[in-house]
Amino acid sequence: MDLITILSRTFFDIPSMMDVLPQLLATGLVNIIIISVATTVLGTLFGLILALMGISPSRWLRVPARLYTDLFRGLPSILTILLIGQGLARFSYQLFGPTPYPPLGIFALSLIASAYMGEIFRSGIQSVEQGQMEACRALGMSYGRAMRLVIIPQGIRRVLPAIVNQFIAIIKDSSLVYLLGLMTGQRELFRVGQDADVLSGNLSPLMLAGLFYLVITVPLTHAVNYINVRYRTGRRRATAPQSGLKELDEVQQKRNVVPAVSLTSEQGH
Repeated sequence: MDLITILSRTFFDIPSMMDVLPQLLATGLVNIIIISVATTVLGTLFGLILALMGISPSRWLRVPARLYTDLFRGLPSILTILLIGQGLARFSYQLFGPTPYPPLGIFALSLIASAYMGEIFRSGIQSVEQGQMEACRALGMSYGRAMRLVIIPQGIRRVLPAIVNQFIAIIKDSSLVYLLGLMTGQRELFRVGQDADVLSGNLSPLMLAGLFYLVITVPLTHAVNYINVRYRTGRRRATAPQSGLKELDEVQQKRNVVPAVSLTSEQGH
């Protein structure tokens, strides 16, 4: 048996892939979308609050925001998920039932995502020119209304590619929730592929799960690039470059107009 045949049967065994495909679609894909969307929503809300705290003139707001950001950006994601998932599980049975791990996993991922989202929003808000706030205050708008209607929308638009990049990171980090232990209907893509891999002794189901991740993340990556280019260049079409000699001729013609006008004035006198 040659090497190509061995690799094909190990990683691309079509029958093994077809057996696990319904579970990947019905269970893994659905759960990963739920986890990723819920984490993104919570992370965005918490992150925006952190950003506003981070730019606040009050030290009592800035310092806690800085400490929170440093803490959850400095810890490995797997450690945060395990500490929160296993540490809070005993206190959350009444709230989430006998299987609290998916909600706790979402909560842990949201805390991690909010630390990154907060920095993204803070950089976007601070990139807005100070004159925007001054113009709003000159029009009689309060600080809160100016931030809500003018500054924050502009800041978010400027960092939209970074937000989409963070969403991609959340999709990939959602596979870490399997460490908490999930029921059959709660498994995400990686866990479904891993279970099928253990049962069949073949890596093809896990490879198919990886292909699902690529199908989700690669288009989003290209969307980020498109958005980035779109916001940098706008909808304006590039104009043809103007010759430097033509510009020099225009300047020379303007210079020649001045003596001619002066000479005409002297003749009039």
